[in-house]
Amino acid sequence: MQSIATKVERIVMDSPFLSEGLRRGLINLSELARQLQPQLESDLWKPVGQAAVVMALRRVSERLPDHTSSDIVLAQKTGQLTARTDLVELTYRQSANTDECHRQLLAQAGRRSDLFLTVTRGVNEVMVICSRLLIPLVDEVFAGERLLARLENLNAVTLQLTAESHRTPGIYHAILKKLAWDKVNLVNLISTHTELTLILDKDQTGAAFAVLSKLVTH
Repeated sequence: MQSIATKVERIVMDSPFLSEGLRRGLINLSELARQLQPQLESDLWKPVGQAAVVMALRRVSERLPDHTSSDIVLAQKTGQLTARTDLVELTYRQSANTDECHRQLLAQAGRRSDLFLTVTRGVNEVMVICSRLLIPLVDEVFAGERLLARLENLNAVTLQLTAESHRTPGIYHAILKKLAWDKVNLVNLISTHTELTLILDKDQTGAAFAVLSKLVTH
């Protein structure tokens, strides 16, 4: 059975708002403990004292990295930022023909560096994110497929990572937590070995770029 301290730490670390608020000293520990008591008692199947919860929260907050050291770790693991504008996201129901549609799309789109194109195959869906100039081609190639969703007016911000970033525990969480704290909403995200691409609504791009720019070593 989990201890009170372990459960409290899990709750805090699972919430970017709680962890950031505790790190900045913005949260009243007694009030937070009072609000967490019902959840803790339900999860642990036993009465939980407020003082014990406060003590657990204090210990968790003391172990959270300060703002400066957190930024240094991220800066050492990140590189340049690039942005792409005027994108569209289309999601299709996967069928027996989607692999051929994918092949045709890549073959006809070519390797134009001025256009953005990515195709992601899920369990039941296929998602295409591309520059608006490619929409006529996508519509033609996927004409016989069932369109599930179409999102317009999107931009992409790509954060270049080092080749060793996959060995850094929580690097994606740290980046996404900072975006969440600044109320930046993500439409989607795409990752490769050394790139993290965030898909955002057009009006969220400036805020995302401002947050990510603080993580980049120039």
